[in-house]
Amino acid sequence: MDVSSSTVALNTSDGKMEAYVAQPKGGGAYPGVVVIQEAFGVNDHIKKVTERIAAEGYVATAPDIFHREAERLIPYSDMKKAIATLQRVVDGKAMEDIGAAISQLKSQGNVKPGCIGVTGFCMGGRLTYLAAAHHASDLKCVVPYYGGGIPMGNPSPLSRTGEIKCPMVLFFGAKDQLIPMDHVEQIKAELTAKKVAFQINVYPEAGHGFFCDERGSYHEASAKDAWEKTKAFFAQHLK
Repeated sequence: MDVSSSTVALNTSDGKMEAYVAQPKGGGAYPGVVVIQEAFGVNDHIKKVTERIAAEGYVATAPDIFHREAERLIPYSDMKKAIATLQRVVDGKAMEDIGAAISQLKSQGNVKPGCIGVTGFCMGGRLTYLAAAHHASDLKCVVPYYGGGIPMGNPSPLSRTGEIKCPMVLFFGAKDQLIPMDHVEQIKAELTAKKVAFQINVYPEAGHGFFCDERGSYHEASAKDAWEKTKAFFAQHLK
């Protein structure tokens, strides 16, 4: 499906926030998907993911969670700066940003009412999990990719699991040096205890960032399998 893309400005309590929007060309109404960035910003990779989702028949938007920062794009080579920047992200502010992106989708005439999902990567994976709780009334499904620190924070996203109403599919790599398997087991146990419909996929040969083909940690087989599962999951719950 051919897509068009643009950058829009959304209102937040801290001023304007850019969001990268990709959508199918032509008429019709489509489900909406919010794409939440890694700790490197809304870079070319995140824009390409947003376009790939749009090409499957969705209106996809990637809000710039770093809009409060002087430097909003960080190279993959500068992990120290990326970590320092993501540590300045305040959960409550990020939820406001994601809420603005959801509201923007809901206001579009080409977005089907009540058909919105969220996916995110790395830092965005954690925020996707939190959004499932915080924006429970607006979301039909979520897909967190290698969300680090889900059991961390005060309150942690994990502690809000009981608020989650929608199904989710989660992806992790067994060789992820940033996410201990103990965290994955905690997430699995809490989702089970709170009776959330979920599926966790742990790829034995994958590390952190395995979905990003611009990083050295890219693992093609795992990325392809996760993408097929993501497409099927969104189609099942949003279409």
